[in-house]
Amino acid sequence: MTELTPIQRRSLRAAAHHLNPVVSISQKGLTPSVLTEIDRCLKAHELIKLRLYGIEREVRDALFAEICTALDCATVQHIGNLLILWRENPKDATALTAAPVRRRKPEPMTKKQAAARNEARKR
Repeated sequence: MTELTPIQRRSLRAAAHHLNPVVSISQKGLTPSVLTEIDRCLKAHELIKLRLYGIEREVRDALFAEICTALDCATVQHIGNLLILWRENPKDATALTAAPVRRRKPEPMTKKQAAARNEARKR
């Protein structure tokens, strides 16, 4: 389980304020499919919100700790039925090299450059 400094936690809480919950946990609790969905969302977004439906107050803390230990993520905040989780995305070298190369557009030529180019083509 990753630990955050108070400054990191504060900035992550501020960043998560506008987020909508991406995973909901309800009647069946924490199933393996729910854990894989949380893992997938953490890989895609780093910072996510979870919503809990119909889960008692005493069970929420244990559920929060179980998710964090299973997925190696950090607890950011727990308010009522909302849980906020964070896990840093691994910086994979293959993903960086697989990105397409962006080429710059050539800058527009001045009148002198265009005239010199046309003159060079005529030769």
